[in-house]
Amino acid sequence: MRLNTKVTTGTTVFTLCSALLASALLFAAQNPPPTPPQNPPAAQPAQPGQRGGGQGGGRGGISIMSLTTWAWPDGGQIPGRHTQAGAEVSPPLSWSNVPEGVVSFVLTVRDMDALSGRGASEILHWMVWNIPGAARSLPEGVAQGAELPDGSRQISNTGPNYRGPGAPASGPAHHYLFELFALDSPLEVPAVGASPADTRTAVLAAMVGHVRGKGTLVGLFKRAQ
Repeated sequence: MRLNTKVTTGTTVFTLCSALLASALLFAAQNPPPTPPQNPPAAQPAQPGQRGGGQGGGRGGISIMSLTTWAWPDGGQIPGRHTQAGAEVSPPLSWSNVPEGVVSFVLTVRDMDALSGRGASEILHWMVWNIPGAARSLPEGVAQGAELPDGSRQISNTGPNYRGPGAPASGPAHHYLFELFALDSPLEVPAVGASPADTRTAVLAAMVGHVRGKGTLVGLFKRAQ
């Protein structure tokens, strides 16, 4: 009887242990341990030639172009021929290092030292837009007119033409900034129907997001005593 009791007891213990183990395994299967959170991938820095912060739709950044004239060195004196004191003809301009995919150019000429009548911006001496993307220069003496034969359009504070520098003799020479912008799109902005200031604002607004290159040139001028 003792032997049978031991056997019976041992069997009972074994059966109980097996049941507990099975319950533990079932609980573990139904309740797996939580997966530790994974670190997010590190942000990749912008590559050279790309806009930071995801701007520009992944397109390349703005290239630095060369804008020059044989009429004066960058930062030099503008000859009287190209000013209000002379013949007031537009200077010859040429540019290089143009990025790929350029469809049109915009040229602006501003007096950085004199404000317009509205007091809101520098005097606009010339703005030419929709210059063909294949162009690499503008000749001396661009003709007057709101729209030119090649499709370019132009304005200035005084009308559809180049307005030469005219800083007074009193005071220091004024800085005239020539800026050329390379765009990946033409601009659907008419040259007539609005004031020069409003047209300039419309052109600048239409340029946003389309500039692929820029070049600058500076000239100095003031009238003689």
